[in-house]
Parts: sequence; structure tokens; C-alpha cells
Amino acid sequence: MGQPVERESGARESGAAAQPELPPGQRLQRGWPVTHYGPVPKFRPERWEFRVFGATADGEKRCWTHEEFTALPYTSVVADLHCVTKFSMLGAEWGGIPARTVLELAPPAPTVTHVMVWAEYGFSSNLRLADFAADRTLFATHKDGELLTAEHGFPLRLVVPHLYAWKGPKWVRGVEYMTADRRGFWEERGYHNIGDPWKEQRYSYQEEPGEGPEL
Repeated sequence: MGQPVERESGARESGAAAQPELPPGQRLQRGWPVTHYGPVPKFRPERWEFRVFGATADGEKRCWTHEEFTALPYTSVVADLHCVTKFSMLGAEWGGIPARTVLELAPPAPTVTHVMVWAEYGFSSNLRLADFAADRTLFATHKDGELLTAEHGFPLRLVVPHLYAWKGPKWVRGVEYMTADRRGFWEERGYHNIGDPWKEQRYSYQEEPGEGPEL
């Protein structure tokens, strides 16, 4: 498993000192509740791989074994987690591999606008490419210096601090580059296509024109 080489801290992901520490409608949570849909998958390192596929720059798929992926440069960010169920956990230290590292090692085609992050059991979450490429978006292996537990997403979960937590799936297995947007698992079931907690974008009925995929 990689070791920390960098730590980012400072302002909350809202990026504006005038904003409150909690997004609208959120409450402070002590501890980290377990929330997920379906069973916890069993980790089999010999079968695990991380894939990047879809509209890659060279048209080829890229794969890493668990050993290879967790050997990539490790960094950490201090960031909050905002769950759409209205709890917020503040000031956690997340450690892992920046999403930008994946983009550098497996570049997307120039026409890519979105990604679909795929996890165990076919679970998925769509993101704008800019959200995925943000400085603080991280494929987390650790929280507060400890390996993630299975219930919280071990061996790998995506952390996108500026969006609601469902946009960062647990048990991630790969990323698909897309040239057009399409909804992921929860987005198909009524959740907002973007999921900005500071705008309280919880549900699809709140979407403004241009915030969802073209029909």
C-alpha cells in the first residue's frame, strides 16, 4: 500500500469564506455511519483489477492489478463528506490516488465530457469530467491514516468532496470515459444529476435545463 507524500488542507471545499461550514439542510455527524445499498462485496485481491475504458485517447483499455494500482503515487486531502441523507462529517483526512493521476496515465479522448465510475455489482455514478478531474477528487484507500473498512468501501472508494457522497461510490472497479452524459445508478432512481450540496441539488425534479443528459 502506498505511503503519504503530500497533504492538502485549508479551506472547505465550498471555497468561499462567507459560506457556512455546513451546506443547507445538513446536520453535523459525529462518527461515520455505514450507508449503502446491497451487500458488502468480498475482496479477492487475485481477481481485482481497476479498468479505464471507453473513449480513451488511444482507443485502448488500461488495467491495473490491486498491487499496481495501490503502488501509484499516494496523496492525502482533508475534506468533508456530505451525505444526501443530510448528515455531514467534517475534517476527515482521505488518503489515496488522485483522479488526476488516472487521467494522466490513461488520457481521455478530446471529446470526453463525462465519466461513469463503476463499482461492484454494476453500481455506477456519472460525473462531469471537470468534477472528476478536480484537485481534491481522490480514489481513497485510507481515512485518517487507517485503511478503509469493508463497510466503508475497502479496497477503493471515490471521494469527490465538493459533491454529495453518493457521487463517490464505494468498492470502485473502474472508470468509463464518455462523450455524452448518461445517468448512473442513483441518478436513474431520482437523484440529481450533478449533486452539489451547496446548491442542495438532491433530487432530479430540482434539475435546471442543461443539468441532466439530453433526451
